[in-house]
Amino acid sequence: MQSLTTMPLWLSVPLLVVLPTAIAMSGPFVVRRFVRLDQLRTNNEVAGFKFATIGVIYAVLLAFAVIVVWERFNVAESDVAREASAVATIFRLSDALDAGHRDALRAATSAYLTTAIDKDWPAMERGTGSDDTLRAISNIYSVLLKTHSLENDNPIVMSELLRQLDDVSRARRSRLEAADGTVPDFLWLVLIGGAIITVGFTFFFGIQNLYAQTLMTGALAILVFFGLLTVIVIDRPFSGDVKVEPEPLIHLLKDFGTASRP
Repeated sequence: MQSLTTMPLWLSVPLLVVLPTAIAMSGPFVVRRFVRLDQLRTNNEVAGFKFATIGVIYAVLLAFAVIVVWERFNVAESDVAREASAVATIFRLSDALDAGHRDALRAATSAYLTTAIDKDWPAMERGTGSDDTLRAISNIYSVLLKTHSLENDNPIVMSELLRQLDDVSRARRSRLEAADGTVPDFLWLVLIGGAIITVGFTFFFGIQNLYAQTLMTGALAILVFFGLLTVIVIDRPFSGDVKVEPEPLIHLLKDFGTASRP
């Protein structure tokens, strides 16, 4: 599904909503060509009960998927904000260090922000992380541990710096996990198969006005396929047109950074 999540909206809407809806709207015409209206009418009552059950089951399943990916998308935004907040605290606490260690810590932290923006975000569009960013955050740990080994006079500050750096590391791991998507492959199979069954069920109702039946099928198809598109678009919160941007980190680098982005 990665190719679908990275697809631009101007292409995904026609491909995943307009085209399937057009195919669905042709379904009643195809069925009516091979099955007489009176034969379809004899099953309307039983088919109505079955369709109500199928529709409710699929609606619950689709709504559950939308809620899960939407919550995951919001969590990804929160992770980036939490990461930026922890980095900002590191910058501010570095004022308690002597000039040499303060500058070294700020330079290492700025390098981390730069690689996170320039390397991590493009990598997360492919569902992975950047090794350069991992090395950059490891370098911050090295700088802090070297400072701590010199028996700095501010043990409380050092402890808080390490705690904030751990928060940065955890927030980064969280966004890397989110970048790979939330919906498992089996659930995609169920969602797509359920959409086909739910929409296809409407082909076999016997309604005198075939055009009215076609419009009702089209309306249902649009709702179902737009719901699927919503899940596809936001399942990977760092890919595609609708994604979490590194704006908090960019603003932070402009405000506190000691190294300029290339």
